[in-house]
Amino acid sequence: QVQLVESGGGLVQAGGSLRLSCAASESIFSMNSMGWYRQAPGKQRESVAIIFNSGVTNYANSVKGRFTIARDNAENTVYLQMNSLKPEDTAVYYCKAVRQLRNYWGQGTQVSVSS
Repeated sequence: QVQLVESGGGLVQAGGSLRLSCAASESIFSMNSMGWYRQAPGKQRESVAIIFNSGVTNYANSVKGRFTIARDNAENTVYLQMNSLKPEDTAVYYCKAVRQLRNYWGQGTQVSVSS
């Protein structure tokens, strides 16, 4: 059972930056992909950024050019650097790992952006 622990959330003003971390209990090199998702109140959970084992990345249109996903295989950690934050980025951010068609989720970290 892969365990994921997110950290780095908080309250920031619009235009500010945050970096989220997702620490995995097992080697992330073995994962097919790692990603960040978010869920705002009253909305469905959506994909924000994904990094595949090949290194290919995929971003939601709403965050392209502002967010960057990266991984540190040695630390078994995936990061989400969020710049130029907007109030509409406010949500609980979740880390997800996929390995052999199984999904593993973290507990989430709150990101709040004030206008």
